[in-house]
Amino acid sequence: MKITFMGAGSTVFVKNVIGDCMCAPVLQNSEFALYDIDGERLKESELLISAMNHTINEDRAKITTHLGVENRREALRGADFVVNAIQVGGYDPCTIIDFEVPKKYGLRQTIADTLGIGGIMRGLRTIPVMADFAEDMEAVCPDAWFLNYTNPMAILTGFMTRFTRVKTVGLCHSVQVCSDRLLKSLDMEDRLEGRRELIAGINHMAWLLDIRDKDGNDLYPEIKRRALAKNASGKHTDMVRFDYIRRLGYYCTESSEHNAEYNPFYIKSRYPELIEQFNIPLDEYPRRCVNQIARWQKDKENILNGGSVEHTRSREYASHIMEAIVTGAPYKIGGNVSNQAGLIDNLPREACVEVPCLVDNYGIAPTAVGSLPTQLAAMNSSNIYPQLLTIEAALNRKKELVYQAAMMEPHTAAELSIDDIVSLCDDLLEAHKDWLPEYC
Repeated sequence: MKITFMGAGSTVFVKNVIGDCMCAPVLQNSEFALYDIDGERLKESELLISAMNHTINEDRAKITTHLGVENRREALRGADFVVNAIQVGGYDPCTIIDFEVPKKYGLRQTIADTLGIGGIMRGLRTIPVMADFAEDMEAVCPDAWFLNYTNPMAILTGFMTRFTRVKTVGLCHSVQVCSDRLLKSLDMEDRLEGRRELIAGINHMAWLLDIRDKDGNDLYPEIKRRALAKNASGKHTDMVRFDYIRRLGYYCTESSEHNAEYNPFYIKSRYPELIEQFNIPLDEYPRRCVNQIARWQKDKENILNGGSVEHTRSREYASHIMEAIVTGAPYKIGGNVSNQAGLIDNLPREACVEVPCLVDNYGIAPTAVGSLPTQLAAMNSSNIYPQLLTIEAALNRKKELVYQAAMMEPHTAAELSIDDIVSLCDDLLEAHKDWLPEYC
């Protein structure tokens, strides 16, 4: 078994995914091929994974490293699974640019990795690299499954499923923790065991459509009552999604700091009081990046000084998908897949949707869920069309399509004039010219 990790310099995440694999007996003897274009970060990840292989896996696995584009095909050659966690341009400079340039126009963001003007730019930077990955995979590991964790999830997975022959599924952390965290936050832990739920929509905006306790009782009436009361009682970290419950009738998968910027409702320069009212953490992602870099430096020092690396298997989907495909033991996930088969009736067929999927030795089989409530389909569609335009812009290398993607993006359009949107896009493309020279 060969498992290739693209973007292995994402040290914390590579530890979680490969650590999970080392906790699964059927995957413990695999070759783990680590690929990155940053030599220092690749060495750091090799150090970590080798230490973990020794500590928790009795050195069963084979660890190989592959640095740079010239060694990419060798990293992929013969792979059974390819995990993708790249970040084109990194935190410094590209994420910084994605936040700081829009600020000059009065456009504020929280995360900027999924949609918003920052998500559009990240998609434009990443699709060409993904296209190169696909070309290599089609040549040297055509039967491999591509497990994509890189954001913007719907843009990148949508590109891979529509425009390459690579077997692709997009994976996120939010589906498997959605109802668990919701019920705990509302002091409803007693309803967790045996609950049944249905989640569907798009990545970071998939909807908890139905949730019932072990006896089949609908939990939404009590959820709605408690969520309304909690938002009225004082500040907490999930106020935007609880407001979704009030306004739209349903809870969604990804956090409030993410969802604050996927719509025209909460981050508005004319209504600055909303930031305080809904406890919205502007510039949250750059803070996380700085803190994560600092934490890794401490962890690295511990490893270099002889510290052991422990790991307990997580609920992260990747290792469970691999195990299900290898053994045939079925496993259920929330996966990002093409809507071409009409899995969600009232969303575009070109969209990338997030729906329940069954995994076994036949692969990954998505489930048709019918139509979403109209208001939820409208919210999803407001994000889907900028996603589709971003893919078209990346394929055609046309500035006009970049402008149009930004014009249709709900938060950007709510804040800026069309002329300002065009000017902002030009400034961002110029700032990113080392990664996007074809637009300059």
